[in-house]
Amino acid sequence: MALRFGTACAAIALATGATPVIAQQQGVSSAQAHPGQWPLLPMQLKRDAKVEARVAAMLAKMSVEDKVGQLLQVDIASISPADLETYKLGSILNGGNSAPNNDERAPAREWLKLFDAFYDASVKRSDGRPVVPVIWGTDAVHGANNIVGATLFPHNIGLGAMRDPALIKRIGAATAAETAATGIDWSFAPTVAVVQDDRWGRTYESYSEDPAIVASYAGAMVEGIQGTIGRDFMAPGHVIASVKHFLGDGGTGGHDQGDARVPESVLRDVHAAGYMSALPAGALTVMPSFSSWNGEKMTGNASLLTGVLKGRWGFQGFTVGDWNAHGQVTGCTNEDCAPAINAGLDMFMYSGPKWKELYANTLRAAKAGIIPAARLDDAVRRILRVKVIAGTFEAGRPSSRPMSGKFALLGSPEHRAIARQAVRESLVLLKNNGSVLPVKAGANILVAGRHADDIGVQSGGWSITWQGTDVTNADFPNGQSIWSGIEQAARAGGGKATLAADGAFTTKPDVAIVVFGETPYAEFTGDRPSLEYSPDDKSDLALLRTLKAAGVPTVAVFLSGRPLWVNPELNAADAFVAAFLPGTEGGGVADVLIAGKDGRSANDFRGKLSFSWPRRIDQNVLNRRDAGYDPLFPLGYGLTYAAGATLGRLDETRPKVTTGDQNALFVRGRVAGGARINTAGAVVQTRTDRAAQEDSLRLTWKGQGAVSIEQAMPIDLTRESNGQLSLIVDYRVTAKPAGQVTLGIADGSKTATVPLTGAMTPGDWTTAAVPLRCFADQGIAMGKVTQPFVLASTGSLGVDVSGVRVGSAPAGPVTCGVK
Repeated sequence: MALRFGTACAAIALATGATPVIAQQQGVSSAQAHPGQWPLLPMQLKRDAKVEARVAAMLAKMSVEDKVGQLLQVDIASISPADLETYKLGSILNGGNSAPNNDERAPAREWLKLFDAFYDASVKRSDGRPVVPVIWGTDAVHGANNIVGATLFPHNIGLGAMRDPALIKRIGAATAAETAATGIDWSFAPTVAVVQDDRWGRTYESYSEDPAIVASYAGAMVEGIQGTIGRDFMAPGHVIASVKHFLGDGGTGGHDQGDARVPESVLRDVHAAGYMSALPAGALTVMPSFSSWNGEKMTGNASLLTGVLKGRWGFQGFTVGDWNAHGQVTGCTNEDCAPAINAGLDMFMYSGPKWKELYANTLRAAKAGIIPAARLDDAVRRILRVKVIAGTFEAGRPSSRPMSGKFALLGSPEHRAIARQAVRESLVLLKNNGSVLPVKAGANILVAGRHADDIGVQSGGWSITWQGTDVTNADFPNGQSIWSGIEQAARAGGGKATLAADGAFTTKPDVAIVVFGETPYAEFTGDRPSLEYSPDDKSDLALLRTLKAAGVPTVAVFLSGRPLWVNPELNAADAFVAAFLPGTEGGGVADVLIAGKDGRSANDFRGKLSFSWPRRIDQNVLNRRDAGYDPLFPLGYGLTYAAGATLGRLDETRPKVTTGDQNALFVRGRVAGGARINTAGAVVQTRTDRAAQEDSLRLTWKGQGAVSIEQAMPIDLTRESNGQLSLIVDYRVTAKPAGQVTLGIADGSKTATVPLTGAMTPGDWTTAAVPLRCFADQGIAMGKVTQPFVLASTGSLGVDVSGVRVGSAPAGPVTCGVK
């Protein structure tokens, strides 16, 4: 019998292993929490009188300017070390695409060098007021994933399949150690979202759809990152943890930064499960979510931030906002948001050139009493408390700390062994008809698929770059691709393996292992309208079917950040392995798939699904908890060599569902659903070929004119602009311009443009990427964009366009011209 969680959800779940019932809710409206209805938590981190006295002494000597400075965390792409000589900010961070010298491949020593510079500036003062060192936050979400050479562990969705809290703690400790080697002292992890709709682009950051699994992991990961209270808590090699995203980010109906329309009981019993173990373990910071609860932004919800988190639960650390999330709170902008502070936000996370405006406006609000003095002091007290507990004042210069500069920890053999074990334990066997697996020793193995030899794809988003794109195997010097692991295991067993991405062979192989799946993405760029795998490109399916038709026993290794409808691919393969996003230790896949010389695999499958798997394309979580929900593979499913089963043929019917992506403005010769290409003035539009017949526009200007993509209804690009995505155009100049060329965006009342003339040199295909903020800063209403692409010229010009999309720009300095 399924158990409906009550207020002691974590304890009940862990004791019984029961799956909670999450009923569909209608007419939910209140965003006011009732703290008395939430459980009390057994917080292990107690108030320390000496710490409190020290904090109080510092606070009493700080000016209001000092206090307001502590409330700001600014991205290193927007600030220089010299700024901290004047502005004594609380923290800096490296955002998704930020890195020392604007180089995402900067070696570890450059990260440490830059932190030294920021630290030195932060402690430089001679006015007698307290010296409060700056701390650096980073998204170390599956290892120290911004650092070249670091160990990248499986993403959380794979870790959830392990059901191994002890290993989770070891992963947290290894991640902390590698982060500390660069001097950085704060990790924005763990994510404890309980995802209820797999269309969400952050599904892979969740351990499970089951709150009990999330609760069993959250505390263990916090202890790994920060150390265990009473033993090694915040000892050298540990860093500050941040539990995120508070609260309900996994219940937004598959929309990033969306709205969780659920009653308070579901918010508490399902979505808060991770906090029930993470906070008692001593998590020092909590990150409120971009998302809303019943229409109110979490970053501005006082009943939850102050009433529940700090009041009912007694959380003693501080809250830090997500990336400019405060700007979405009612009555706020990115540069002015007293309401968020008053609601219980303690530190703004800010990225952009106007951080000094945020400081000035917050200072004005504090001096005017708009932010009460008691609230300001409470926020600063919490920040100082965490810095004292974390040892920030005694730690000294980042390069002088015990673990700093120990770059041999990055990708160390010990950490790689932990990651490889995690890969082995996270693999889930969905099908093994005919006992194709394990592959016999001495076999002639064909390894196929476009992702077989791609460490970046197997690692997913948040891997060197924010989106995990624009990387090669060379960016992972301590990693191993799945192909490399298979080839190594095959040789060790007396066989051989051949790599052919297209599946071609001359001698028929004994078995084929085909590695394929989703390409990397992060956050809202990964939101999908349906659960169908690759609806517009069926080349992976064609490869599986070709091998099947040739009589080659075929094993599918599927890389994905979520369960997807893959019925046709399951039918076309003899065996099917859900590998999720295993990270840099691709050899862990071979450890399970390939038998040794004794004919047996040394490692059986032990992974069990932490997310149920859809039977139909339209079977998203909106009906997951209905009484009639019938997944193809339920939560907890996973075959083993010891206990196998035969999977019958699956229904491949594709019902009509929306598959459009508003950010794919013009792709493969088609505009997004409901949009159209419009020309004005002396422009002639025809078609030409790039990758396929007539997949590109051929545009010829005879004089002044413009071509645009017109939306049937305005689209909202607010979050994309806030996330520093760009308007990206793939094009080729066929005739040089005789006038001025611009690229623009329109909102129905005005058009904002940037010059493009300098990028109009005839030649091969190339790409222009213009940050959306370039248009937003000109006053475009990014929430009501009617023309997301306007290419105009004042004279003759020839241009072919093969793609227009909104996405993550290639690495490099952000400018408002062409990258």
